[in-house]
Amino acid sequence: MTDTRERPLSPHLTSGGPFALHWRWHLTMFTSIAHRATGVALYVGALILAGWAIALAAGPDAYATYMTLLGGPLGKLVMFGLTVSVFYHLANGIRHLTWDAGKGLDIKTANATAVVAIAFAIAASLAVWAIALMAGAL
Repeated sequence: MTDTRERPLSPHLTSGGPFALHWRWHLTMFTSIAHRATGVALYVGALILAGWAIALAAGPDAYATYMTLLGGPLGKLVMFGLTVSVFYHLANGIRHLTWDAGKGLDIKTANATAVVAIAFAIAASLAVWAIALMAGAL
């Protein structure tokens, strides 16, 4: 016997087919994904830091080669990305801590703190790199 009843759908799907999304993209969705992505980036940064320590221990030639790699355009781009990742992950982590305390969960506040976290990450990263440039480190 064939069951002709309509089966319930997952909350994020509509009856328009298996891939018809009901939810629309929003800022807090982006910040959630970005928090995970920056967490992964920080693991990569830890590997870069470990590589730096290994090059340092391997001697002056290995260290000079590693620093040439990090000091090149691609290395600086990766390091800037890691700087943004550190500051964004920090700001969004504080945001999550306030959520854990039951504060800031309404949509308006969640969106506002998302903008603050993103703006802080960009501003703090630019400030750190500007200071490094003025100090002659770049």
